[in-house]
Amino acid sequence: MRLTVNGRAHDLHPRDDESLLELLRDRLALTGTKLTCDRGECGACTVQLDGAVVYSCLTLAAACDGSAVRTVEGLAPPGALSALQQAFIAHDAAQCGYCTPGQLVTAQALLDRTPHPTDDEIVAAMSGNLCRCGTYPKIVQAIRAAAEASHGA
Repeated sequence: MRLTVNGRAHDLHPRDDESLLELLRDRLALTGTKLTCDRGECGACTVQLDGAVVYSCLTLAAACDGSAVRTVEGLAPPGALSALQQAFIAHDAAQCGYCTPGQLVTAQALLDRTPHPTDDEIVAAMSGNLCRCGTYPKIVQAIRAAAEASHGA
């Protein structure tokens, strides 16, 4: 199968039962995508698949043939931070950081389709991503700040 990950094409041969999460972490060494619940309940493994937000732990890799995947590593060029990542730092939205990659990927998908979301739109979009530290208000603030920064740019 052919899979484009963060703009780079890969020819891969996944097992029939291999999840997209396993493929990303184990074969492509993209460990930003986290394995947490392995049941599609927490959102730590969230990636964009052809622009849609998906739980990579529930997505079969073989079903992604011909698709484009964007992981947290693809949000900014190597060695740089995106405006969203900078906003998460500035607003202390990361806390322990374990859920942060999934939060960032989900938030970026929201900003890609809705550049100036309302707080209600942010909360709705982020509802599939859990944070044990409870930084939800800070996550909303960070996403709002990133949207405002991109509006001013």
